Amino acid sequence: MSPSMEPGQRRDRCITVYGRRAVLEALRDPKLEVAGVTIAEMGGAVTSEVKKSATERGVDVRETSAHRVSLISGNGRQDQGVVADVVAPEMGALTDRLEELTRDPSRKQRLLVVDGVTTPGNLGLIIRSATAAGIDGIVVPRRGTAAIGPQVVKASAGTAFSSPILRTSDAPGALSELTDAGFAIVGLDAGAPTSLWEIELPDRIAFLVGGEHEGASEQSAAFAHSWTSVPMPGGVESLNVACATTLVAFEIARRG
Repeated sequence: MSPSMEPGQRRDRCITVYGRRAVLEALRDPKLEVAGVTIAEMGGAVTSEVKKSATERGVDVRETSAHRVSLISGNGRQDQGVVADVVAPEMGALTDRLEELTRDPSRKQRLLVVDGVTTPGNLGLIIRSATAAGIDGIVVPRRGTAAIGPQVVKASAGTAFSSPILRTSDAPGALSELTDAGFAIVGLDAGAPTSLWEIELPDRIAFLVGGEHEGASEQSAAFAHSWTSVPMPGGVESLNVACATTLVAFEIARRG
């Protein structure tokens, strides 16, 4: 375990990866800090290899049942009996960020709130694009959205480990907190009449991005103060959620 991290902090500050390849890559990457490794008891060659690599790097190794490992990974068919908590230094809790902003009322904040994006590839691309554009935070709920695991990390090309991801329980709760903190909530919807190129960008704004099929949930949509769309003069009905979110992120960056 990282000596600077309390056990309860892992949920908001670590990304859990699983499977031989992902865990060994994390352990062998000197740029990454691994807070801890969990392996299945009597797991065979894979767990032995991971344990050896973790021990050589001085990472704490915990042995437990294969069932417990599968509960941690959420994917017992593919975890191969090994999981690792990798520290994501820019990741944290949304509540902590809002407390910081309370102490610094003049600080600009442009956020994305992801609601119901269940495809890991889409979530990974959103994280990568938003980070590239310099978005201040990507709110990723634990419920109703793809877990930030190996597939998301892969789709983000590893960017997830250094992205400003803000964790929260669910999207409606996050939007309620953001509203109370004075954020303007703008929903992204292909049918909205107001163009993304024309909307105002106040100093504190959060864009609500809905899922691939159903869009934002009714509970989340109720918090939107306004809605906007990406203009599509070519007549295409809609864009993939990751593509549309990328355009939002870079429009924010363009305006500064």
